Amino acid sequence: MRVLLARHGETPWNAEGRYQGQTDIPLSATGEQQACKLGARLVDVVITRAVASPLARARRTAQLALGETRAAMLGTDAGLLEIGHGDWEGKLAGEIAASDGARFAAWRHAPDTVTMPGAGGESLQGVLDRAWPAFADACAGLGADDLLLLVAHDAVNRVLLCRILGIPLARVWGFRQAPTTLNLLEGQDLDSLEVVRLNDCAHHTALFGEAVHRAL
Repeated sequence: MRVLLARHGETPWNAEGRYQGQTDIPLSATGEQQACKLGARLVDVVITRAVASPLARARRTAQLALGETRAAMLGTDAGLLEIGHGDWEGKLAGEIAASDGARFAAWRHAPDTVTMPGAGGESLQGVLDRAWPAFADACAGLGADDLLLLVAHDAVNRVLLCRILGIPLARVWGFRQAPTTLNLLEGQDLDSLEVVRLNDCAHHTALFGEAVHRAL
């Protein structure tokens, strides 16, 4: 089976460097353009199944990636929600560094040790514990020639890829997940998936272009 694991397009908060987590921020005009470019790239790709996070930025990205003729196949799974940032949601990275400096430093240098503060705050392990079953459900029953499009979020993609790559969550910053990026996974089943392409955003960014956000 094959899986195209994608991230949603840019939002206004992404552009500003705000931590958005589970706050339901829509795509920006740039994000809509990125998702449309992803759709143009996938127009001739046969997609068997499509699943997205229920947050608007992921659902809209998936809809535009599928195009009007395939949009009806899209399902959602709350297990794919972005990490809950708790009290950090809506704040700029600089504001968090000033008000919660020790935790912010740990998030940048030892992210696997951090649980986000306040109501709804999560850890990376907590995200993996709910996202992996959702990922498994999305892959269930796929045949050798089937292709799943799964559209989620930065932290969700990172923890799933860490598990597939067999690397600890402490290494979650060891690769990037650009807006509407594609990660191609292939394998006979869930446990044999290999990463064939990682952070492929050629549909909107040049080879040496910068496609990184300032907040996660």
